[in-house]
Amino acid sequence: MKPTFKGTSFSITRRRFLQSAGTTSTVIWLPGMAYAQALEDVQEKLTGVSKWDLDTPALCVDLDHMEHNFSRIRTTTDRNGIGFRPHAKTHKTPAIAELQIADGALGICTAKVGEAAAMIEHGIKKVLMTTCNVTTHKISLAMELCKRSDQFIQAVFQESNARDLSAAAQEAGVIADVVVDVDPGGHRTGIAPGKPALELAQLVDRLPGLRQRGLLCYDGRVQHEINASVRRSQSVQAMEPAADTLEKMRLSGLNTEIFSGGGTGTYNIDHEIPGFTDVQCGSYLFMDMQYLANESLSGDDSYTDFKPSLTVLTTVVNTHIDGMATTDAGQKSLTIHKPDPKVLGESGVSYRTWGDEFGRITYDEPTRTYQVGDKLEVIVPHCDPVVNLYDVMFATRNNRVEHVWPISARGDAQ
Repeated sequence: MKPTFKGTSFSITRRRFLQSAGTTSTVIWLPGMAYAQALEDVQEKLTGVSKWDLDTPALCVDLDHMEHNFSRIRTTTDRNGIGFRPHAKTHKTPAIAELQIADGALGICTAKVGEAAAMIEHGIKKVLMTTCNVTTHKISLAMELCKRSDQFIQAVFQESNARDLSAAAQEAGVIADVVVDVDPGGHRTGIAPGKPALELAQLVDRLPGLRQRGLLCYDGRVQHEINASVRRSQSVQAMEPAADTLEKMRLSGLNTEIFSGGGTGTYNIDHEIPGFTDVQCGSYLFMDMQYLANESLSGDDSYTDFKPSLTVLTTVVNTHIDGMATTDAGQKSLTIHKPDPKVLGESGVSYRTWGDEFGRITYDEPTRTYQVGDKLEVIVPHCDPVVNLYDVMFATRNNRVEHVWPISARGDAQ
């Protein structure tokens, strides 16, 4: 089933940057109260406009490639008997979350309560927040989200936090759904597997105002392990204690309907973990240079499972020096992450950011050279933080704009 793309109405209150229609590449700055109407106008005007007429730097997503990636994750998880619950921290865009759920996702994940609020505000109700809310403000906001959506779930991995959530839920008059976050061994977040996790789950089950739903366990260390066989063995090994914990929870009579974790690097491995229910794939829909460095389980030297759909469009601004060119996409457009960006569709050229505002192309037996005003696309180093730099995303097909999507959760780091 191919997802259906449709326009969505958004209400956004802060100042935004928009690219106007036409070939003049005119830039419009708009006050927040006018943004929603202006966005609707620009969406209409930009439909059918060539991607190459956009002002730069511009964040673009190729819909054909993204649909291919949708299909790959859906068919693979279906075949392996698990679900998928994509991580919206990657795209921060309610319109994409809506498409993912329509395509069969169990819901979406968010990393921060601000992201969850942005999604729920725009009608995305099935949200699993994979980190914990520990401050009074965040807990209060989480309880408000429980009122807005009875499908909002949050994580916990400390007894004191569970008691705080219970007290806040009772005060707010809601039932807060909770999963226990289990540490896979990286010690970033999560409670130790086995008895500590079991006792915390039992406490959550007893506390008024809380509803125990299962557990989550995410091992970010293995997602970018380049060697495919090592990635497979390390992932399964790291998740075994969480699987044992889930079984202990089941035997004690607790709800074990959710065992969520994994990611784009292990989407075709996670089903080997006993009791595993759904993969928290995020980067699969866009891809980036970090994931492309992985080997595929099929034996390919690069991660060919998914197609790079996300690019930054940039313009050449200087060609005075032989053997190189300067562009207008630097660290403020592409971040400082490694590996370096890659020019799409060309060989014999390398790209790196050259300070905040500029990028540098270096020639080495290139398939083409560039002149001032030429435009090119680069695959980004790491998609999540790059998306967070932009207000809107241009969704294109056959190099023409179909949608202008507001990145509504941009900057929601709290």
